[in-house]
Amino acid sequence: MIVAATWSGKRYAVLGLARSGLATVAALASAGAHVVAWDTDRAARERAAAIDGVIIHDLADLRLDGAAGLVVSPGVPLNTHPLVAAARAAGVPVIGDIELFAEARADLPPHKVVGITGTNGKSTTTALIKHLCDTAGLPTLMGGNIGLPILGAEPLPAGGVYVLELSSYQIDLTQSLDCDVAVLLNITPDHLDRYDGFDGYAASKARLFAMQSATHDAVIGIGDAPSAVIARSLSARGEHLTKIAPGVCMDQRGWQSLQGPHNAQNALAAIAVAHALGTAEVDIDRGLASFRGLPHRMEQIGSVGGVAYVDDSKATNPESAAPALAAYPRVHWIVGGRAKGDDLDACAPSFGHVVKAYTIGEVGPRFADVLSAHMPVEQAGTLAAAVASAAAQAKPGEVVLLSPACASFDQFRDYEERGAAFRAAVEALT
Repeated sequence: MIVAATWSGKRYAVLGLARSGLATVAALASAGAHVVAWDTDRAARERAAAIDGVIIHDLADLRLDGAAGLVVSPGVPLNTHPLVAAARAAGVPVIGDIELFAEARADLPPHKVVGITGTNGKSTTTALIKHLCDTAGLPTLMGGNIGLPILGAEPLPAGGVYVLELSSYQIDLTQSLDCDVAVLLNITPDHLDRYDGFDGYAASKARLFAMQSATHDAVIGIGDAPSAVIARSLSARGEHLTKIAPGVCMDQRGWQSLQGPHNAQNALAAIAVAHALGTAEVDIDRGLASFRGLPHRMEQIGSVGGVAYVDDSKATNPESAAPALAAYPRVHWIVGGRAKGDDLDACAPSFGHVVKAYTIGEVGPRFADVLSAHMPVEQAGTLAAAVASAAAQAKPGEVVLLSPACASFDQFRDYEERGAAFRAAVEALT
């Protein structure tokens, strides 16, 4: 695991003991820190209690004065949680595992860090950058919002590259991460319940660059106004700033898992990162051709009776669903869940591709009203019912697409469980 000498002898409180929280308490305790931890889940508390040096105690009853940090999971709302307010009142930093990783960097073999953020496309771009590094023979570890908890991993040897997907929540909990290469793909409305409006959300993304040294590399997509503003603010970096403009024409025919305009932008960002890391062009070309994409992101999981079934469960907002709708000319669209906004405007340019929509979940009735003026709509309610109905109506050559444009938490634990349920429903057809 990754540990830092600077943690030794200090006191930390840790709230949340899922995968990253458990790795955090183990790393802190191994470094000789005094760790008090809590989670509402009994099983999680029991797993943490088995780690030597970790004390389980309800943090609501604990004085935080003098602690080196309150370490919270990214899911904890910083704007409303009472423990966060108590920590701030006591002058205790509220941090996450990425900040602890930043503190540990001085004790690691010489390495580089690539940080990737953005509303959409960051998981694909992160995985692609790691794949390009792997293809070039660089020791590489992928973590953050994707992959294994960063503190639970074994440190890379000298010359390694840590590739971190960073949500705005994780950036909010990070104060000193100086990325060798920082990437911003785009900024569109998302998670607005956690911020003081859209400007607050955009400011969170911009902090990734504020933490950087001016001589380190920044790669920014400028297809939206907030991202373009951030790029302009960094114009003094000169050759250390790469802008990715929208609509660049590329030959993607040899890139099996990087189809569509959105993936052209993801690929351009990954190529810029590879150049900043000194990767040879031949390795970049080989990596782009051999990349196989991510589960639940425009993943074709089967074909039944000439109808393709595509799992895009990771599309948790309208902006991330739009590329999938644009990619297929005749779509039976399964959409809905827990909405992050009131409209589907980002998907509107491809409404003409939709043969029929099947709404599911909490927002199903509202989305049915929104879409009924543009296409036939069926309020299916559940994912299983939507798959069964779409299968009965789709014709050979058409696509049944799960691209919900919503969070999954009304009916599923996460988008992965939703994607697995879609696969199970499709397999049941045969």
